[in-house]
Amino acid sequence: MIPSVLPTYNRAPLTFVSGQGSWLTEVDGRRFLDLGAGIAVNALGHAHPDLVQTLTEQASKLWHVSNLYNIEQQQSLADKLVAATFADTVFFTNSGTEACELAVKMARKYFYEKGQPERTTIITFDGSFHGRSSAGIAAAGSEKMVKGFAPLLPGFLHLPWGDHEALTAAAARADVGAILIEPVQGEGGIRPLPDQCLKGLRDLCDEHGILLILDEVQCGMGRTGKLFAHEWAGITPDIMMVAKGIGGGFPLGAVLATENAASGMVAGTHGSTYGGNPLGCAVGGKVMDIISDDAFLAEVNRKAALLRQKLEGLVAAHPTIFDSVRGSGLMIGIKCVASNLDVVKAGYEQGVLTVPAGDNVLRLLPALNLTDDDISQAYTRLDAAATALETA
Repeated sequence: MIPSVLPTYNRAPLTFVSGQGSWLTEVDGRRFLDLGAGIAVNALGHAHPDLVQTLTEQASKLWHVSNLYNIEQQQSLADKLVAATFADTVFFTNSGTEACELAVKMARKYFYEKGQPERTTIITFDGSFHGRSSAGIAAAGSEKMVKGFAPLLPGFLHLPWGDHEALTAAAARADVGAILIEPVQGEGGIRPLPDQCLKGLRDLCDEHGILLILDEVQCGMGRTGKLFAHEWAGITPDIMMVAKGIGGGFPLGAVLATENAASGMVAGTHGSTYGGNPLGCAVGGKVMDIISDDAFLAEVNRKAALLRQKLEGLVAAHPTIFDSVRGSGLMIGIKCVASNLDVVKAGYEQGVLTVPAGDNVLRLLPALNLTDDDISQAYTRLDAAATALETA
């Protein structure tokens, strides 16, 4: 008999009932160090007092009104995002998947309105992940994502990661309108795009009149030590997808765009029942206030350096379990020699939560405000997990 919850996840035998900071408490009382943060969602940890207060205050006043009306909290968060980024305009969604849907629509509508309706093709890359909607799986294109879901949404051209010749040739095609890429691949195995490559990508888009769409759903909102990962390269996109950390645990996403890129999206071309609701945007506004602060981002970089130093030592101490460390800021991957799934499971026994990723990588996406003691505990517990695997 099928369970009452559709079994699309291979769930671990863990049930958490409360959380505080970087720690979760299981129903049996055990405490776990959460180095996954809901897959980069709980950017400020669990039950952050400022977010709890903001949500509680807003919940006592107004939960939901339709986008048929002005929403004060939505306008406030949009103004903060525009002030802090390249964007001129913002549309709020409930998730990164919804943000992908709009980004694809926005790019295609742009060229339709410019009198170039043939420019529907969007270049994407192997190892990418852009959600599990029809557009998202078609954009990723991997067999794991698309098998059994034909016919796929057409108009995506998949290129090998890092193949500059293939990219240069593809960008010259008359039907190409956009390039969609993650500055740091998450599901693909924590693969950062080098700054010089992101700069070259921007130049290539400018040369051919192509829109650059960045998926910063996982690598954005302070995760790499800047508010958004593309800032390290000193470039700006035309369209950007944001979600996960922007809500600090509350369902929230957004598409940010320049006035030019968004010019085709006029009244009636897109909508969302819950997108931009007062609850989500109130929390998102508080998250922005905290994470966009320069002092906060400086601490992210300091803690990232400390954690990486610890992890390099971990790799050196367990060469039959771990191979190398990669990533950017507090978006860290440990390339494994042993099965990354075995390492995740061994971590459960030591009270530490991590996330598997492609290329046999162990993904660490901790709360951005984790403490130095949390970092020490991360080393201790991962060290114990590796030792247990070595002696098994």
